[in-house]
Amino acid sequence: MNAVDASAHYVPRTEVDILPSLLVVILDTNPFAWDALSTSPTSPLTISQALANILLFINAHIAFSQANKVAVIASHTKTAKMLYPPPPPTSQAPPPPPHLTHPNIPQHLRGGGGGGGGAMDSAASTPGPAHNNNSNNPGTTTTSITTTTTTQTTTSTTALPPPDPERDANKYRQFRIIEDHVTSAVRALITSTTESSLSGTNMTMMAGALTLALSYIHKLCMPMEDNTIGGHTQASGGAGGGGGNGGADKKDESDMTMNARILVVSVSGDLAVQYIPIMNCIFAAQRKKIPIDICKIAGDSVFLQQASDATDGVYMQLQDPSGLLQYLMMAFLPDQTSRKHLVLPTQVNVDFRAACFCHKRVVDIGFVCSICLSIFCSPPAGALCTTCGTKLDISSFGHGGKPAVLVTRKKKKKRKADAVTGNGEA
Repeated sequence: MNAVDASAHYVPRTEVDILPSLLVVILDTNPFAWDALSTSPTSPLTISQALANILLFINAHIAFSQANKVAVIASHTKTAKMLYPPPPPTSQAPPPPPHLTHPNIPQHLRGGGGGGGGAMDSAASTPGPAHNNNSNNPGTTTTSITTTTTTQTTTSTTALPPPDPERDANKYRQFRIIEDHVTSAVRALITSTTESSLSGTNMTMMAGALTLALSYIHKLCMPMEDNTIGGHTQASGGAGGGGGNGGADKKDESDMTMNARILVVSVSGDLAVQYIPIMNCIFAAQRKKIPIDICKIAGDSVFLQQASDATDGVYMQLQDPSGLLQYLMMAFLPDQTSRKHLVLPTQVNVDFRAACFCHKRVVDIGFVCSICLSIFCSPPAGALCTTCGTKLDISSFGHGGKPAVLVTRKKKKKRKADAVTGNGEA
């Protein structure tokens, strides 16, 4: 009857079908690129302004659901660093809160530790001798009481410790925690960058950041199995390797605990040197159905275009970097569930060129090894593949080992036999 009178349409949907969303933001912190962008005459943008807009975008993502999570990774020149969440604490005892370690707080009021216990013991043992001295020398007892009263009065008039920033009532606590950790981590990363660390390269470590993001997503979203070794369960053993592996992959895709996606905020140029690791990250994200969104503020990258196209992500080249927040809110805020009902911006022309393995240059025409599919811009030395060592046969190419280019002949246009004259006579 529910199907007849359309009552099934009004049945409330359970929250079990709606998975929380995990957003991993990769921020390109290349100092060379940000220096060029901040001094741009058309639309300058500093890294502090971009970071403020990104934090507002992260707050909007967290506000959608209390179960949503976020991670921020910095792609620096020679390293990739996790900015948020912070690393887990060590096995040592955690330090006391800052509002209990203020120097103006008496030792017997801080609580915990041996110092506090000693202060309480000495305070408790003080009345004993004072009571014994009362019968012998009453003046001494009066002096002791007067000193204690003066100390208590002085303590009550001192300044109170600074308030805990995480207990600010004017901002949501999770917003404040994320903002404090990210800003402090970015400040520490920029402060630790020296001229010697920037020498030798001006490229960002995008491949390492993508690898770190995929590892974090796999750790947080993929189900854990204690009896899984090398993609096969112990019950299945070595028999039926292909079937067991396929079943494990199918289980990983269907039993993901969160909808994960990656957002890359890039300001650097081409990344031809990191072609192989970036393509490996693209294939891994494509297999796990993790979209990679690209917010290209400056520069142009061939492989980031391919990453967005292969993983069904959103690629957007910003025309006006000063409107970064509007681009983030309108194009990159919806998750996979919401994107099914929206018309997202798409990229019409995608550059599918590859980079050669020998000189790390983007090529249009090259040589491909038939065994390992390595790409070379010119025949390698000795006609040996540098990846797998296969002997390559390039004798059929001729022209000094370069592929011959066939020139197409132009077809002659047939003249019409019955041409119309100027007077209209045939």
